Order: sequence, then C-alpha cells, then structure tokens
Amino acid sequence: MPFVLKKYQACKGKKIQIFLMQDMHYKPAVANRLISRGRVFKENKKSYQMSEIINEEYIYIALFEGHSRGLKPLLIFSDFAIFDKPSHLMIHPISKSTDYSLLDEIRFHLGEDANQAHRIDAETSGLVLVGLNSEVTNALATMFEKKEYKKSYIAIVEGKIEKELTIDKNLKKEGKAIGVRMTTCSKEEGKESKTIVKPIKYNEKRNLSLVELIPVTGRQHQLRVHLYSIGHKILGDPIYGIDDETAENYLTKELSSSDRIEKTGSSRLWLHANYLEFAYKGIDYKLFSKNRAIFDEFKL
Repeated sequence: MPFVLKKYQACKGKKIQIFLMQDMHYKPAVANRLISRGRVFKENKKSYQMSEIINEEYIYIALFEGHSRGLKPLLIFSDFAIFDKPSHLMIHPISKSTDYSLLDEIRFHLGEDANQAHRIDAETSGLVLVGLNSEVTNALATMFEKKEYKKSYIAIVEGKIEKELTIDKNLKKEGKAIGVRMTTCSKEEGKESKTIVKPIKYNEKRNLSLVELIPVTGRQHQLRVHLYSIGHKILGDPIYGIDDETAENYLTKELSSSDRIEKTGSSRLWLHANYLEFAYKGIDYKLFSKNRAIFDEFKL
C-alpha cells in the first residue's frame, strides 16, 4: 500500500500545525496540506483539524511511501529524470486505496521530494518528466503550462491515412457522459484544439495506420477525440468510437477484459508519448522513448 500510518511522539499543548513545523520539521505548506487532507490522526484514528491542540502522547501520520515493481527511470540528470511509463499505470494515486502508481516508482528511486512535472492518461504509455525537487518540478510544470516544449506521440489508428493533415476542432466536455468524455464542438464554444497527423506506415492486412501525432494544443483526450472525429479512432480506445454502453461500462470499471478486446480490438489504448524536446538551464534536451511495443503491435 502506498500510504503507511506512522506513529510519532507528540507534544501536548501545541497546535497540530505548529508541532508539525517545529518538531517534525515540515515546511508550512506541507504541514497544512497533511492536516487539510485528513492525514494526521489522533490515537482514536480521528483526523486532526487545523489549529487543534494536541492532547495525547502520540499522533499518527499517513505518509506516502513508494515501492517498486521493477520500473526504473529511463534517464536521470542532475535536476530531473525521465520515466518510460507503461500503459494501464496511473501517474498519481487517486485515493488512499490506490495500491500502485508511477509516483511509487518516482519516490522509490528518486526520493520524497521528486514529483512528476506533467501528466499523461493512465492508458497512454510513454515519456513522463520528473523533477527531483519541488523547485525543479514547478519550473518544469510552468514550462508545460507555457507550451515551451515540443512533444509527439505515436499511435495505431483504424483505417488508412495517406497524407499529413491538421485537425483543428474545438473540444468540450460531453455533458451526459459518466466520467470524463470529450467531444468536438463549434468554434463558438469549447476550447481551441489543434493536432498535426503524420502518416508513417499502413498495414493493409489489418487496415491500420501507424501515425505520428503532434499536439499543437494540449487538451484532455485531444488526440483520441480528434482522430475519432475524422473516422480513424485509436486502436483499443474504450471511450471514443464505440457504443455508449461499452464506454460507460469502461468508465465505471464494469467492462471485462474479454469484452474490451471484443469491442475495441485490443486490451490497451495504442497511444504512446514517444518524443519530448525542451530547453533547461541553457541546455537543449531531445528525449526519445525506448519502448518498442507499439511498433511490434502494428506489425502483427
């Protein structure tokens, strides 16, 4: 389990956040976050509230302790590292019951101060940039927010794409869907979204195209929705390009593995973050994934 409950000798009469800062040496923001998220407990396992006075000998803190399942950083630099994330792995735990995420590997290999600078979907495989401390992570996250980078994906899509094209369609959340599901919309609504699609190879036997995708903007599910909107859904997509019942069963975690393969053509989404380019402290970095699974799948 990523969250471990640890017991500490307390200091009666102090406010809980003062104790965490003065005696446990947490930074103010970290101490406040632990309390506000209900991760500091009394002996009866009830959470402390902000500014509550300690009246017991011990307190308990639920701390995230990363563990490894064998995934290692692809590269480690002085300030940051890069992971080549597999499909079906969440970047960050969504609750205290999440038993494993990429953050486990990040903290296990790189320490408690390391964190991801951006996110990709759990189903999407590929490159994830990680700062080794909060200052670096914030700087890299700002770089992503300002689009000061170049990024491209590789995908397997249904049908034949013969020439390079640009998909320029606004996106908005689909109102009636369970969970997150986006849809294209008019230029008067939603958010501006643009994707460049470059064909790499066509598999005539399977009627599948291997393509490079360059997201000019970075909207949620942008690549998946854009490709589906032009009749070339990504192989294995359990949300777009299939019937509503299957999509909702997936979003509510009620879709079996066998039904998914039958409905989508694969057990995973064949979308891979393959390339990342950026400048940091005057040095240009050009990083490529070493995961070849998507190329192997395309040739089957």
